[in-house]
Amino acid sequence: MSLDLDGLALAPELADVMQRLSIVGARLQRLIARNGIDQDLAAARGTNAGGDGQKALDVMADAAYMEALKGSAVAFYASEEEDEILTLGPGTLALAVDPLDGSSNIDVNVSIGTIFSIFPAAATPEASFLRPAREQIAGGYMIFGPQCALVATFGDGVHHWILDPDTGRFERQPDFAPIPKDTSEFAINASNKRHWPAPIRAYVDDLIAGEEGPRGRNFNMRWIASLVAETHRILRRGGVFLYPGDSRKGYERGRLRHVYECAPIAFVIEQAGGRATDGVHPILDQAPDSLHARTPFVFGTAPKVKRIAHYYDSPETAAVMPDEHLMP
Repeated sequence: MSLDLDGLALAPELADVMQRLSIVGARLQRLIARNGIDQDLAAARGTNAGGDGQKALDVMADAAYMEALKGSAVAFYASEEEDEILTLGPGTLALAVDPLDGSSNIDVNVSIGTIFSIFPAAATPEASFLRPAREQIAGGYMIFGPQCALVATFGDGVHHWILDPDTGRFERQPDFAPIPKDTSEFAINASNKRHWPAPIRAYVDDLIAGEEGPRGRNFNMRWIASLVAETHRILRRGGVFLYPGDSRKGYERGRLRHVYECAPIAFVIEQAGGRATDGVHPILDQAPDSLHARTPFVFGTAPKVKRIAHYYDSPETAAVMPDEHLMP
């Protein structure tokens, strides 16, 4: 086995799927480390169902996960790289996957990853995924970077493994502690500011104003363009991530997919004591209306995410609201 699951009370079918995912993850980590030696993993390979350009590694990762899950308990396989849900065989589980998150970073040696979500299989493929995200039984990601790590939740906290490159085995690490609450970092693509809705512009303007602004402190902005890397940083250091919908055609609901990206990350974040919303409403309470539906996404330290929701009602009040009023 490549994944240390000792101490976790997982059903055998779910444990087997996690083992299969980890085996593919270890292979992808090695493949990525050899990018440019064997082949160009960032080479263009067409367009996926959502209209995004595909790279060679997107296609390879999708094929690797699909093949590895054949013969498992996964009946229905939904991938960001596939137009439709695929039926792999009889089984009790449904798995959604973004096989390669952050593919724009493949050729610049920045952390990329895989995001996955697991539901109990329903009577039909569509019903297995077009349901409230809170019905997930597992969600998480693998991050391919200086370390290859696997982060997952089964509804009982956030578990963490690191790949030992010498043995090819994911070694269990201490579970993640609750997301730190006192941090001054936020992540957003500031180049799109002119397109943002007014509440998001007001929130970011108040952060950028620093000590002289209504928040009375200085903040640092981060932007990696890799959702797994942004998530990993927030789990470690706290802060908030924002990808709002905006006024551009095709961006009205943002660009991140509910099923493949936002639902599993929201599951992880809530299990770490954080909060994940579309700006106002919790992601886990929502059900997408289509397989590739997009949603605005805000997640991180719970008080910060709650403050952003208040900006939709009253920016002036939200800016000066004491943190203790935003605590659970």
